[in-house]
Amino acid sequence: MSQRPNVPHSSSIAFGLHSHLLIFFESAAMGVKGFVEGGIASIVAGCSTHPLDLIKVRMQLQGESHVPNPAVQTLRPALAFQTTTTTTSSAIHMPPPPARVGPVATGIKIFRTEGVAALFSGVSATVLRQTLYSTTRMGLYDILKQKWTDKETKTMPLSRKITAGLIAGGIGAAVGNPADVAMVRMQADGRLPVSQRRNYTSVVDAITRMTKQEGVTSLWRGSSLTVNRAMLVTASQLASYDQIKEMILENGLMKDGLGTHVAASFSAGFVAAVASNPVDVIKTRVMNMKVEAGQKPPYAGALDCAIKTVKAEGPMALYKGFIPTISRQGPFTVVLFVTLEQVRKLLKDF
Repeated sequence: MSQRPNVPHSSSIAFGLHSHLLIFFESAAMGVKGFVEGGIASIVAGCSTHPLDLIKVRMQLQGESHVPNPAVQTLRPALAFQTTTTTTSSAIHMPPPPARVGPVATGIKIFRTEGVAALFSGVSATVLRQTLYSTTRMGLYDILKQKWTDKETKTMPLSRKITAGLIAGGIGAAVGNPADVAMVRMQADGRLPVSQRRNYTSVVDAITRMTKQEGVTSLWRGSSLTVNRAMLVTASQLASYDQIKEMILENGLMKDGLGTHVAASFSAGFVAAVASNPVDVIKTRVMNMKVEAGQKPPYAGALDCAIKTVKAEGPMALYKGFIPTISRQGPFTVVLFVTLEQVRKLLKDF
């Protein structure tokens, strides 16, 4: 007697399909949730620390226009005492390098010469940048973290955290580069002579005019630097925060609360500032350079900018704006992660 083939009951198929769909939608919801949480926290942090970021940009551009006189610099010692009138006068009357101004003095100068509103120049670009860049990087990092975390120990090795940060930061920067270029230009505009200012009214105006006047590719000017910086910042910032937070909790130094979040986030901010400042200086200068039609641009690229900066101003020029960078990166990272932890608590049931 032949046996009847074992055919699954329709209710079993429906139940299995329902289970798979439920798992899929739960995973998708968790993924979207990470983007939303990271986006909210990033926008709050970006807007609250915007004046510090503006001061950092202004300081990074200090001394950029000062280029040593080539005629004087290339004189050999044996020719230093030539009696040619032109050479002597140029050597004697060569203008001294501009004095470097600290973050407090830079902030006061902006306030006095441009008004208090100038401290928030480009804040619309900051909002767009955080919406595009930080939302993407935070969401992707959260997805990778969920996939790569050990299910049993609930931990992820530092190497994987760094890798997740590098991937998430790179993709986020590529998405947000147009807003980044607009933000740098809007923040730097006030330092230019009135006749040379771009006077963008908003981030939309900046992106529109750049596209019309300089082409669509100008929106991704310095993108390689932006991606490199974002990879360094995200890897050092997010990986450091998770690692330091785990160490504090594992060693029983503090409980999982505000104190732990502040300590871990400020430490992560310091690590990110040290790692990213040189790339940030070059990025700022390349994005801010003014390219005239038919004329050679000030910098041929990132490497050219780095070489010219070091030659003209010395190696430490790559750490210009470090004090405001850490002054901004510290509070930014603290606000970012403290806000993120609170948003996670609010949305835990969603």
